[in-house]
Amino acid sequence: MSIEIGNKVEGKITGITNFGAFVDLGEGKTGLVHISEVSDRYIKDINEELEVGQVITVKVLSIGDDGKIGLSIRKAEDKPAEAAPSKPRATTTDRGKSGSSYRPASRPSQGNRSSGGNKKEDFDSLMSSFLKDSEDRLTSLKRSTENKRGGRGGRRD
Repeated sequence: MSIEIGNKVEGKITGITNFGAFVDLGEGKTGLVHISEVSDRYIKDINEELEVGQVITVKVLSIGDDGKIGLSIRKAEDKPAEAAPSKPRATTTDRGKSGSSYRPASRPSQGNRSSGGNKKEDFDSLMSSFLKDSEDRLTSLKRSTENKRGGRGGRRD
């Protein structure tokens, strides 16, 4: 089987470092499984998970112009749980009519700034007003420090 992005291939671990494991893919090609691609859970020591000589199945994530091959063990594993969403978020319909104070957890309260318009426009207008305020503050700060004797800082008596 040829080595192409998205393919699952078998390989043999030839070396382990603190940041990942090198895998011989055959055909004279070697790839790297970064420690973050070994498992879905946190791994403090990769040597507890893998060992040299172990045969594993990996998924090809990337192939660089310089020949570097990025691999993943965790994405090569078939997981039936991926098809179902993990935990549905609560919506206003889930809470009924008594949930009038419902606000999504991912978006902090911003008062009445938005009237339900386009989010991109809201973001752009918020960003431009922030940049304008920031420029005004920097100009004011620069003016006040330049007016003082000695350039920066306050006077020393």
